[in-house]
Amino acid sequence: MTYTPKPYTSKTRASKATALRGALLAAAVLLAAGQAPAQAAPRQGLQGDWLYLTVTRGDSRSSDTRGTLLLCDPPQGHARAAEACAELAAASGDIDAIPARSVFCPMVYAPVAAHARGEWKGRQVDYTRTFSNRCVMAARTGDVFALEG
Repeated sequence: MTYTPKPYTSKTRASKATALRGALLAAAVLLAAGQAPAQAAPRQGLQGDWLYLTVTRGDSRSSDTRGTLLLCDPPQGHARAAEACAELAAASGDIDAIPARSVFCPMVYAPVAAHARGEWKGRQVDYTRTFSNRCVMAARTGDVFALEG
């Protein structure tokens, strides 16, 4: 018995296109599902000072979002929790009041959006800024958004 390949037809092309569309749709659904938890800030049952932090690389449509819950009583849940909590305590929970670091950052446009939502000393915190790159974000916000070790 010998194998005879079927000729490539427009029907074959259409079925491959349909399969590709289905795979792309499934990937988009999985990406959207994976991003949803990073956008929601936990609020129930938290005591003390806490912030839910997210950093999104790229434009607002990007799916590259990282997030974590920073707890400061005691510091935990963050790669540099102790440093971030100390900086926030010195700035009374105001991220804009953290002293800017004197560093030289490359003039490369690779936007990152930083978002913090939570509570500090009983006051609601809602902070959103877009920085031209990760270096500028770190220089202006200290260790608060240093989510990766």
